[in-house]
Amino acid sequence: MPIYAWRGRNAQGELMQGQLEALTEDGVADQLLAMGLAPVHIEPLTQAVSEGPGWWEHLQRRPITIEDTLIFSRQMYTLNKAGVPILRAFAGLQASAEKPAMAEVLQDVRAGLDQGRDMATSLARHPRVFSPFYVSMVRVGEMTGKLTEVFLRLAEHLEFERDVRARIKQAMRYPTFVVVAILIAIVIINLFVLPVFAKVFAGFNAQLPLITRGLLGFSGWMITWWPVMLALIAAAVVLVRSYLQTPDGHYNWDRRKLRLPIVGPIILKATLGRFARSFALSSQAGVPLVQALTVVAQTVDNAYIGARVEEMRDGIERGESISRCAAATGVFTPVVLQMIQVGEETGELDSLLLEIAEMYERDTDYAIKGLSTAIEPILLAFIGVLVLLLALGVFLPLWNLGQAAMGRGG
Repeated sequence: MPIYAWRGRNAQGELMQGQLEALTEDGVADQLLAMGLAPVHIEPLTQAVSEGPGWWEHLQRRPITIEDTLIFSRQMYTLNKAGVPILRAFAGLQASAEKPAMAEVLQDVRAGLDQGRDMATSLARHPRVFSPFYVSMVRVGEMTGKLTEVFLRLAEHLEFERDVRARIKQAMRYPTFVVVAILIAIVIINLFVLPVFAKVFAGFNAQLPLITRGLLGFSGWMITWWPVMLALIAAAVVLVRSYLQTPDGHYNWDRRKLRLPIVGPIILKATLGRFARSFALSSQAGVPLVQALTVVAQTVDNAYIGARVEEMRDGIERGESISRCAAATGVFTPVVLQMIQVGEETGELDSLLLEIAEMYERDTDYAIKGLSTAIEPILLAFIGVLVLLLALGVFLPLWNLGQAAMGRGG
């Protein structure tokens, strides 16, 4: 992209100068106006454009997170509500972006707008930042003239997603720490502690208990084959990741994780809450029902639930009612199905879908708060069994040796 040298005056009349990247001089002028500067002179630079950041800068660059997209949505809502032109809004957001990665995304989107593309198409060029649901909602906002309202709803939607993720991370922090500590302890005990006891037990010249023989055998196997074990673990991780990236693998895993103990119901409620809120948001924005379900199926972040939503869409295309199609999926509770039926009959489906979303979100919140409480007994039981096995395996031979010594002494 060309670099332009510019001179301009600020609100106090002071002369300022600098360099900016833009496709045209008008683009530079828009950026200056967004920065509160009045352009005086703009000319292209003749020197070659400097190379982009190197690989080290790319490694150090902070990635774009859901918080950045949330802030962008809030800012676009405010700017649109204030009547700021789109190009000037993007120029201002690019100039004020804290992360270079986000500034580059906004620059590319603004360049697309300069070239005549609509905003949704320009945003779709960055799927890692803007999801298909986000792009579809922006496209609907552009078509219906409700872009300001759409950005507000998207900001609320992203805020809910961020809060759910934060609560899940907080609830899983302690169990994850305990599991990692247990694995480290098992490795240390097998590689450094048990071999010392093995040398001591070797001098007993007696039959060791079964538990002790099992612990020593496992320790010896780990010492001998730990490189192979690490290679097998790495290969298994690669194979599993490759399988999960396939359509069948993704679908099967998403279906099975809904049936996992403790966490399965939480995932199901969070997914259905996301479905209800996305469906309500699409319906409020004026998206046709079939198109809305097509978009929502891509945003539930679960291939199995997405397939059930597509079945709902196919049934509605055949002329069936929403409540009947929802009941056929087999994933909604009777209370939710009743609310959908009432909303369909009264024409208040949007508001009832929001109530369904809030109900699922409340249930998810309660379940997440109790997640650590539900996992702690399992972890304590596992730790207790591990400590018992180690204690019996190590101290039983010593106890037998002491008993034999006392018997001989007697």
